[in-house]
Amino acid sequence: VQLQASGGGLVQTGGSLRLSCEVSGRTSSTVTVAWFRRAPGKEREFVAGIFRGANTYSSDSLKGRFTVSRENAKNTVYLRMDGLIPEDTALYYCAASSRVIMTTRRNPLYFDHWGQGTQVTVSS
Repeated sequence: VQLQASGGGLVQTGGSLRLSCEVSGRTSSTVTVAWFRRAPGKEREFVAGIFRGANTYSSDSLKGRFTVSRENAKNTVYLRMDGLIPEDTALYYCAASSRVIMTTRRNPLYFDHWGQGTQVTVSS
């Protein structure tokens, strides 16, 4: 499974971005895909994910601003980010797993395949 993340960029506070994660080597609907981020000087943080079906889940602290979705025809998972703030500045990664369950769905150790990351910078 290969993942290609894109869509990052520079945006002002309050702006929006949509990140894309193109999945190849496997139908995206057969794996759980999640987004993580790493801000400078901080640990990697779970953002949002979508299970093999269509159920989505997200970080409690980001719920309402970040939305994950899948487009099966394009084998792509999206992360829509609204109301961006400078604290959202980070390198965003998508990752895939065929073995996560409810209790491990936010744990990066259970995701075996990672994209290269796309940078999101929010200016104040």
